[in-house]
Amino acid sequence: MSENKITKDMLIGEILRLNGGLAPILMEMGMHCLGCPASQMESLEDACMVHGVSADEMVNRLNAGLEEQL
Repeated sequence: MSENKITKDMLIGEILRLNGGLAPILMEMGMHCLGCPASQMESLEDACMVHGVSADEMVNRLNAGLEEQL
């Protein structure tokens, strides 16, 4: 099991630096502007709220993606 876990309070940019392979999951769930400056300062929870996505579901999918890549 990975010692790195995605949490709702992590910044989008931080998540992508942790593992850029998670970008497709973010994009699948409606977050298409991963390179925009706001993504570097926006928490996952805030981004989910703006995009109408469940933050809990997003965290679960991202952590599952981390596990799959091990």
